[in-house]
Amino acid sequence: MRKLPFRLLVVCVALIALAGCTRGTSDLHAWVAQEKAKSGPPLPPLPVIKTFESFTYNDQNMRDPFSPSPLETGGYNNNGPRPDANRPKQPLEMFPLDSLKMVGTIGAGPDAQALIKDPTGVIHRVVIGNYMGQSDGRITKVTPDQVDLTELVPNGNGGWMERKAEIAMSEQ
Repeated sequence: MRKLPFRLLVVCVALIALAGCTRGTSDLHAWVAQEKAKSGPPLPPLPVIKTFESFTYNDQNMRDPFSPSPLETGGYNNNGPRPDANRPKQPLEMFPLDSLKMVGTIGAGPDAQALIKDPTGVIHRVVIGNYMGQSDGRITKVTPDQVDLTELVPNGNGGWMERKAEIAMSEQ
């Protein structure tokens, strides 16, 4: 019996809510028409477009910026270092230098050999003059703690420059 007054209350509230919706939408239509009739704020004027004069690059002292530079076409003489294209690649040259690890040395002095572990887990013996890394890195010095290399990297002007690199003994 107690549920009957609650149900009656819910039904009454629903009827009152529905009765409020039957009033119509004429005031809403009037408000929308009034808002549409209002003029908006004035738009700022369009910016003035600057005109640029065209320029023809036909002067002998000026280079066309859209044509390749003499550096790109090999016009400048570059007497700097160059990689030896005819030299056969050595096994450690197919791996990036940062993926190689020094795991030990054999011997001492100028005849010292370094033990280098490649990413596949194979250990290679290297001596001064061997190459490793993907930038034509030539081994210049082998010490018990590290292997020093000289790499040839592009200098951005069509030539090459030497860059020092090293692989230190890895801690295990």
